[in-house]
Formats: sequence, C-alpha cells, structure tokens
Amino acid sequence: MRKTRIISALAFLVFAGFPQLGLAASLDGGDAAPDTGDTAFMIVASALVLLMTPGLAFFYGGLVRRKNILSVLMQCFMCMCLMTVLWVIIGYSLAFGSNVAGGWIGSPSEYLFLKGVDGLSGTIPHLLFMAFQGMFAIITPALILGAFAERLKFGGFCLFMGLWLLLVYCPVCHWVWGGAEGFFGLGNDGALDFAGGTVVHINAGIAALVLSFVVGKRKGYPGKISPPHNLPFAVLGAGLLWFGWFGFNAGSELAADYVAVNAFTVTQVATAMAGLTWAIIDRIVTGKATMLGMITGAVSGLVAITPACGAVNPMGALGVGAGASICAYFAVAVIKKKFGYDDSLDVFGVHGVAGIWGALAAGLWATASVTGGAEGLFYNGQITQLLIQVKAVIYTIVYSGVVSFILAKVVQAVIGLRSDEDAESVGMDLSDHAEHAYTKLD
Repeated sequence: MRKTRIISALAFLVFAGFPQLGLAASLDGGDAAPDTGDTAFMIVASALVLLMTPGLAFFYGGLVRRKNILSVLMQCFMCMCLMTVLWVIIGYSLAFGSNVAGGWIGSPSEYLFLKGVDGLSGTIPHLLFMAFQGMFAIITPALILGAFAERLKFGGFCLFMGLWLLLVYCPVCHWVWGGAEGFFGLGNDGALDFAGGTVVHINAGIAALVLSFVVGKRKGYPGKISPPHNLPFAVLGAGLLWFGWFGFNAGSELAADYVAVNAFTVTQVATAMAGLTWAIIDRIVTGKATMLGMITGAVSGLVAITPACGAVNPMGALGVGAGASICAYFAVAVIKKKFGYDDSLDVFGVHGVAGIWGALAAGLWATASVTGGAEGLFYNGQITQLLIQVKAVIYTIVYSGVVSFILAKVVQAVIGLRSDEDAESVGMDLSDHAEHAYTKLD
C-alpha cells in the first residue's frame, strides 16, 4: 500500500506538478545565433564527458571482487540518472545562479527547473553550457564511490550522493566557476582551475577519505581482500576515461580555439608522462612494471592536469604528469598504510592527492603564453599565483571534509550507510540488486 502511494505521488508530480513549476521554460535561444563551430565542438565534448562515467564504472568494476561488480556499475549509472535530474531541477541554479548567502552558493530560484536558461552563454547556447556542466556534476559524485566500494548500502548511497551534490559540489562549483564574490570568490581571486582540480578531484577525494573513515573497513581488510577480479575491464575503463578526458579538459574552454588545442595536447602529454613514471617507480620498487600500476599512474596524470590544462604548455605538462605519479604513489603505498584507512580503490590517493598536486602545479608552471596573463613561480619567480592556488586547495579541503562528514553522519543516523555482515559476505550484487554479473558454473 505504501509503495502504491509513493508511485502515485511520483506520477502526479510528473504529469501534473512539473508543468506548473515552469519546467517548460523558454529554451528557444532568443534572437542571437550561436557559433556553429563552437556549438558542435561543445556537443561532442559534452558527450565525451558523459562517456567517462561508464568508463569509470568499468575501471572501478574491474578492480573489485566479482561479487560486487554490478553494485559498482549500478552506482555509476545511478549517478548518471539521479544527478542529471537534480542538476536540471535545482543544481544548476545553485552552482551558476546569482550570489546569495554572501557568495556561498547561487540563487536557488534563478534557474529553478531551467527557468531562464535560454539565449547564449558566450558563443554557445546557454542550454548547452548547462548540459556540459551537468556532465561534471554526474561524474564527480561517482568518483567518490570507489572509496566505499563493496560495503555501502544502495539506499544510503543514493541519499548521500544526492545531498552531497547539492550541498558540497554546487557550492564549490559556484566559488570557482559560478562568479562567487567576497570570501568565497576563488575564481574572482584568480585561482587557476580550468577543468575541475578543486571542484571535481580535490572535492571528491576529500569526501572519499571522510567516507572511508565513517563507513569503516571492509570485512577481512586487508589480509582477506582478493586482488582485482577482472583487470582487463579496469584497463578498458581507464582507456575510456583517457578518451573522454579530452572533452573534459579541452571542452572547458567552451570554444574551438587555441586554448582548447593546448588543453587537449597537455592532457595527452601529462597522462603519458604519469603512466610512464608509475611504471618506472613500480620497476624500481618491486622489480616489475605492472598493468594496474600503469593505468593508475595514467589516471593520476589525467587528474593532475585537469586544473592546469588551461595554464601550462606541453613542457610544463611533463612536470605535472611526473609529479602526479610520484605524489599519488606515495599516498597509496605509504600514507594509506601508515594511517590504515580502507579507501577501497584509492580515490583519495589518486584523485585527492593528484588533484592537490595539479592545483599547486598550476601555480608553478602557469605561463602567460597560455593564460594570457597569470604566470607561475617557474616563469616569473613570484609566489603570488602559488599562494592563490594554496588558498583554493585549503578552502576545498576544509569545506568538503567538514560538510561530507556531517552529511555522512546524518544519512547514517536516518537510514544507515554500511551494509550488514551477511550482505557484505554474499556480495552487494546479490544483496542489493538480486543479480549476478556472471553465470555460475557447476
């Protein structure tokens, strides 16, 4: 009976409520004509960014045990659905609306239900800008799930991620890209975050670290946790991430121009350098270069170049990529063992730490030939830009850490986060979704 009432309420909202709330706002683009080249470029870039989430699903899914792969895939696809709906209803307004609460967040009502999302944003339709930014809002929460893979209840996951998008991602996005002013105006202060080092990777990485402590360690960790069940899946996922990341970084220019070309090029250079560096470290430390190590290094390079791709040239990208693997390797191999937390798929070590490095590296290798103005320490000998980057990193770490902890505790108290021991033993695929990824053979 209760389920019937819920379904009926949802049906009423869809067929009767939404039209009254202005969902069908004017989206005809007005009188101005967009640049067709930039528009085509951004449509492709948006699709590439969306592809990154299924890529992430296979990257993470291949790294967990076979009894939990569907739960990881399901969580990633739920992010594609849930975050899209939240973004178009209110998330975009919170991130890109006019300043309220002293610039902490955007106006909840300005673009509510996409009201007023018409005309142009630069040279592309405003609606396309909203959609492109929505792809970032999908993948950022999805990144976090690697920290608590194999042990979080699906209901708790959905509630936490929805709240996190609105109360953590949207405010930080507003600070950096949404025109926040005053105390929260990181973008107006000159912080270099071209495609999401603070907004995406540090934000998600810190939340992942917090969740790994709140949720606790997996049953049997670390001694009884088996290695990745399908490394080729993880390699496929890493390849899709690398491919999609060109839309992530080059698309953040919002135009098909030289800056986009530079962002595209340095993304390739930094990623290649990071993968190579991790393989070399593996060889020195263990005597063998591993496939898992190389794709982990490549992802750390993708993460690190994200904030810096609109500021550094290809030679600077070599330094960004090499530093990314060195920092991430240290975090995964040393810091994680030192503090004993169970970040299942090293979200903090790769995304958090490499994201911090990338944000700081922008303050080292930024060159006016790319930025058109701002320069880093290695080009002008001044520490000014580096200090601005440090401020942006600290703001993001503190805010994401504190609010993510509060949200986790609230969800834990309301519906629970951690699955029970029986569910964890049988696997999240069966306990949460009543499905098996593979046919069991007698």
